[in-house]
Formats: sequence, structure tokens, C-alpha cells
Amino acid sequence: MLAVKFCVRYSKMSRVGKHPINIPSGVNVSFVDGVLIGKGKNGEFSFKVHDSVFTEITGEKITFSPSGNDKISRSMWGTCRAIVSKYIEGLTTLFSRKLNLVGVGYRASVQGKNLVMQLGYSHEIVVEIPVGLTVVCETPTAVRVSGANRQLVGEMVKRLQKYRAPEPYKGKGVIIDGQYVYRKEGKKK
Repeated sequence: MLAVKFCVRYSKMSRVGKHPINIPSGVNVSFVDGVLIGKGKNGEFSFKVHDSVFTEITGEKITFSPSGNDKISRSMWGTCRAIVSKYIEGLTTLFSRKLNLVGVGYRASVQGKNLVMQLGYSHEIVVEIPVGLTVVCETPTAVRVSGANRQLVGEMVKRLQKYRAPEPYKGKGVIIDGQYVYRKEGKKK
């Protein structure tokens, strides 16, 4: 008997891209020459929409649709919609991540436009706070990074974590709030 494989093709419609984005009150959005520009109480953004995606602003909604049926159009359709959605969300509410400094003598403080951390090295680590982000030390061992751009907040948090990544034996390091640190058992005699 000859086995025949049938290729099942799924719908070519993006599950994310087909939903329109609601523009909240207090946010102004305009589309000029392929660039989406938004302004709100927490700042502003500009995003160059991919050429293979149609963008339409009608009333209080932004809709995206692919220009063709090729793979790039379909993939960029949902991607553009997701990115713009997070930009608009950041204009009304700030994104925030918390870091915990776990270890003897680990502490941090904000001095002017710099974050100064002591993480067990012989020197202090001085990190310049980027424009658009706010860094607050709630306690000497807890740092909160917040801002309107979700990507910048995430990049800053990962950059700070790289200075002393969590280690599995004692659980020391810069740990993102809610992150699980896999613990290992040490040597036995």
C-alpha cells in the first residue's frame, strides 16, 4: 500500500494582526509617509511601518493588513501590530521591572543620572541611565526600572543583570523579580 502524505495548510491569517488597536483618550496618533507617530502623557514614539503592511487610522482605531499573500507580508503584519500596540500602551501606562540584589554587601543607589552598584567587585559599577527611563532604588537591594518603551526597559534590566548573573550554588546575583534561579547541590565530602 502506498502511503500518501497530505500537507495541511493552516489559515494564512495572522491571529494578532487582524485585531484593531484602540487609541485611548489623551493619545494622538498620525500616519505620515509610512511612519506612525504617537504622542501621549508619557512621551512620544515614531515607528516606520514595513512596506508590505497597509496601515489605516479610522476614528479611534488603527488597523493593519498585509499588502500581498507572500510570507513577508503575513509575518510583518502581526509583528507591526504587536509593536505599535505596546508603544501605544506605553503612552498611557509605564512599563516597570524590579531587580533584587542578592548577596552580602550587594547594594545600589541612584546618584544624579547614574546608577551606582556594588556587586562584590573591588570597584563600583556606574551605569548611565538612558533618556526615557526612570531608575529608582526602593531599598538598597531593590532597583525598579520603568519607562514608556517596553523594549528599552527590558534591555536595561538585562544589561544590569549581566554585571552579576545569578549563580546556581548560593543563589547570589542580580535577580529579576519573579525569576526562578535553578539551584545546584555543591560538592560532598
